[in-house]
Amino acid sequence: MMDKEKLKEMFSSPNWDFETIKAADELTNWVGKEFFKLDTYVNQIEIVTSEQMLDAYSLIGLPTSYPHWKFGKDFVINQSSYKKGQMGLSYEMVINSNPCISYNMENNSTCMMLLVIAHACQGHNAFFKNNYMFKDWTSADSILDYMVFARDYIMNCEEEYGEEEVEKVLDACHSLMDHGVDKYKKPPKLSADKERERLKRLTRVKKENFNELLRTLPNEELLLKKDKYKRQKKYPLEPEENLLYFIEKNAPTLPIWKREIVRIVRKVAQYYYPQTMTKVMNEGFATFMHYHIINKLFDLGYLSDGFMLEFIKSHSGVIYQPDYSSKYFSGLNPYTLGFNIFMDIKRICQDPTEEDKAWFPDLIGKDWLTEVHYAMENFRDDSFIAQYLSPKVIRDMKLFGIFDDEDNDFYEIKAIHNERGYRKIREMLSNQYDRSNRVPDIQVDQVDLHKTSKLTLIHNIHDEKLLDEDEADSTVRHVRYLWEFPVELHSRNKAGIDEDFYEC
Repeated sequence: MMDKEKLKEMFSSPNWDFETIKAADELTNWVGKEFFKLDTYVNQIEIVTSEQMLDAYSLIGLPTSYPHWKFGKDFVINQSSYKKGQMGLSYEMVINSNPCISYNMENNSTCMMLLVIAHACQGHNAFFKNNYMFKDWTSADSILDYMVFARDYIMNCEEEYGEEEVEKVLDACHSLMDHGVDKYKKPPKLSADKERERLKRLTRVKKENFNELLRTLPNEELLLKKDKYKRQKKYPLEPEENLLYFIEKNAPTLPIWKREIVRIVRKVAQYYYPQTMTKVMNEGFATFMHYHIINKLFDLGYLSDGFMLEFIKSHSGVIYQPDYSSKYFSGLNPYTLGFNIFMDIKRICQDPTEEDKAWFPDLIGKDWLTEVHYAMENFRDDSFIAQYLSPKVIRDMKLFGIFDDEDNDFYEIKAIHNERGYRKIREMLSNQYDRSNRVPDIQVDQVDLHKTSKLTLIHNIHDEKLLDEDEADSTVRHVRYLWEFPVELHSRNKAGIDEDFYEC
């Protein structure tokens, strides 16, 4: 590594080169491991143009994916908005893979480049590798190879069965992605090689047993299930939460190639599942780490005063939170909320108040870095907020709770800054990040194996929230397309009584 004065001079220049990028990666990696105990994947830094960043946006960060019109549509919309000045682009984008790939905009200044490398290559990278959601539910080592396999398979299907038919299957699967994840049962690790070998076996068996008459018969596995459960009144015995999995394994006459597409979309949905559950924590921890890494570099003499002035301005922009009455308000900034909570954990450990001692007795006097790592590794957004949101953060961010009854033309203030209000605000905000409040709980209830093959779905009403009629109808139609037999959806309250009913 270069000497300290040489590095300070390099980082003080507004213009960077690849030597600067390499030095920034090595230096932030050293500080992250030496002073903040960060355990990360190897980094792969990609310098991209605005066009390439828009392309990454459309594929949600993945460097490759299967073809689908939705990706192209997103690219055109974002490109049009960007050219009209209606939207900006992120300074970086990072994906959960091994190596951890981060895309950095080529027009970043040297200061911004160092900030985003500390943010993405250390903060996000460490979060991906160590948070339990990502460790248990994703396969960072194999996602890139799996997406190459998925792309090749779907392109082969387009050649053999036609783009229009493949598009219909993907449309139906994409509409059900939120209902195609395992939330409680840990999925097996991804492996592109195992998937290719499995398809080879299926193809070989298909060729050895090919007969046109067999195409008209029901799925053999389902016939076996019928025989196995013929004495039982209900199949499945327990509700199934993963609709795509159930369709893939049990659809009576769905062709093998369509099952494979359902499987691919299901695997991709599972990959993104942890990211939807940890937005506040992920961005908050990455912001917390870039703040500490850059400040440590300054303390060690690697950065100049001028660099720090630009850094402070950029960091302040990242955590800026418009007031609720501002025309720019669009909800809580996840960077701000997450950063403030992590900073507050450190403060409580080091300099607690009497209020802190009453609310967080287990944090008092503890090593702040150990507690920050524990929080980062063992929580998701809803539980993180329920555990660590303090009265001080509530006051600093001027949070309050409101109740909006559609039958009234006014809002009711439900929680303010008092003992009872702090707990209510924490509970309300935690519930806001609970997935069950955003994604309806729809499960497979039963299949009529003996007569009609009708599939019955149950929606369990949560907090008196009924389904949107248009979306419910659309969902049932897509399930019907994949299942190929009648489908019913019952929206039931806690007493088991139908509030709504949909069928196709």
